[in-house]
Amino acid sequence: MKSDTWTIEQVFQDRKQYKVPFYQRPYVWSVRKQWPLLWADIVDKAVERLGGGGPAPHFLGAIVVEPQDKSGLRGVETYHIIDGQQRLTTLQYILAGIRLASREMKVDGVDSFLGAVMDNPNPSTMDDAEVEVFKVWPTYSDQEDFIKAMKAKSRDELKAKYPAHYTKHGTFRVNSILHPPALDAIWYFAEQAENWVRANGGDEAAFEALIMAVLSDLKVVMIKLEKGDDAQVIFETLNGRGEELHATDLIRNYLFMTVDRKTESQQDLHKQKWQQFEDAEKWKQPERRGRMTKPRLEWLIFSAIRAETGQDGDLSRLYVDFKNYGQGRTATQQLDMLDLYGKHYLQLSTGKGAMPVARFGDRLRPFDTTTTHPLALRVSTADIDDAEKTLIFNDIVSYIVRRAICGLTPKNYNNFFMSVLRQWSQGSQTHAAMRALLGQSTVPASVWPDDAVFSHALQTAALYGGLSTSILDAPRCRMILTELEGWLRLTKKTEEPTIPDLSNLDIDHVMPQSWYEHWPLKNGSKGTSTEAYAARLLEQTGGALSSHQQDVQRRSKAIPTLGNLTLLNLSVNRQAQNKDYTTKKKIFIDHTVLRLNGSLMGRETWDEEGIAERGKLLAEAAILLYPR
Repeated sequence: MKSDTWTIEQVFQDRKQYKVPFYQRPYVWSVRKQWPLLWADIVDKAVERLGGGGPAPHFLGAIVVEPQDKSGLRGVETYHIIDGQQRLTTLQYILAGIRLASREMKVDGVDSFLGAVMDNPNPSTMDDAEVEVFKVWPTYSDQEDFIKAMKAKSRDELKAKYPAHYTKHGTFRVNSILHPPALDAIWYFAEQAENWVRANGGDEAAFEALIMAVLSDLKVVMIKLEKGDDAQVIFETLNGRGEELHATDLIRNYLFMTVDRKTESQQDLHKQKWQQFEDAEKWKQPERRGRMTKPRLEWLIFSAIRAETGQDGDLSRLYVDFKNYGQGRTATQQLDMLDLYGKHYLQLSTGKGAMPVARFGDRLRPFDTTTTHPLALRVSTADIDDAEKTLIFNDIVSYIVRRAICGLTPKNYNNFFMSVLRQWSQGSQTHAAMRALLGQSTVPASVWPDDAVFSHALQTAALYGGLSTSILDAPRCRMILTELEGWLRLTKKTEEPTIPDLSNLDIDHVMPQSWYEHWPLKNGSKGTSTEAYAARLLEQTGGALSSHQQDVQRRSKAIPTLGNLTLLNLSVNRQAQNKDYTTKKKIFIDHTVLRLNGSLMGRETWDEEGIAERGKLLAEAAILLYPR
């Protein structure tokens, strides 16, 4: 490679164009971070020049470019920007802003001078004059607005081109709108240039000081690669250790810089395989796993590598992991892998789609068990039919739900599901094999609770609410009650139950948690919250409870169990609240059609026995819904 220290004037002089490769990320510098700092540096140099001083150069860092072969006489010299596109693009926006300000202030002496470092001359000798006239050419997503903004001859023309970005009084909108970067930058720098020039004489001398500060006082180390230089290694060295780029930016550049141009087409691969991942709505959405939030695309790549290799990984080493995975594979093969897993991951993570994995993702969303994603992707992409995949996913759901109901920890899930993935991938990829792997452990950290343990927990555990710590939070409890409702609606239990949309319903305790006023005990006496707390504390410390305290404690334990839980419209739930059973039963009859509530309609009273009976019936349904 060749490296030289260049002024910005040297960077942009002569007929040349710095082209951002199509696979690089778009322009991201903004007024919140980089623009004010760079402008302040320029102004410092301009002030020194106006004062008659000779400013020391200000270095902007290294620019790495790769010369492109030129065939024939037509066209301009082209360089692919390996590193530095944000700086080069910003410098063009600064010069464009200064040019607009000078035109509006009728300072004509600088226009032609700026044209020399902004526009390539002699368009008749170019292959594509619409493109080659610019000194910098951005990536796909920025091109349309780049052309519109850079070609504007005045700020009034910018307003005409982008009317939605200005108020009715003609001022630039600052809030509640996202401006195209080219418009935002040029408008910002035009305003800054005009304000500074007016404050420093308002004449050609002020403009000249400002322009010279940009073109002569800012310098870069220009690194030109030669044939045989590894552009990707240089890119990594400059960017791989910083925080500015996402791992996916490095991965994208790695993929397209390592394309074998003899057998693969960069542009075809980008259009057919990678461009889908530039969709911000689908792939740049933040997803949370535990305490970590990253763009969905990072989680796809992380999960896909785990699914492919069966090896554990660390998200902070995602780029390194991907490079290791790519050893011995062509760019086409690596992109084929991401394309395949991407289709499945999108349905898994959103819970929407026709694949069995979409329903699996939707069912487990409340449980935040993203540790299952590599295994789920491996199953979803396996060469087995959808019915077999559905059975496998049902068993994984059963494993997680049963453990949650039984109060067993999810702390070992990452190791457990990675182990299952490795064993299942290397063996018989069937439902029977998966069921055997899920059920092979007998230790609490990974056991799959059997029917007896599961049934006992369903009937006796404090699932939701109550004085003791609940096993389930509201989303998980609602999910289980919703799935039970779907199961109870089936006429044939061999069918796959649908999951009704009951998201507008609220969890209700049939016998309320504050039962003391309207719900007397079996012997007719009433309890108080103070008595309930005292009875619980006494039992926990091994003390002897009186007969009344035993009745109070028995009731307190029954209220948060499955037999006493149901779903109601939120407004109806508020209306029912702590009312007596006769009143509450009428509200149920008037406002609910859920099968969950069917057994409540025929009862004249509701007490611990009723809760136990309903709990047993629902437990029997849950055992079939979540089979072992």
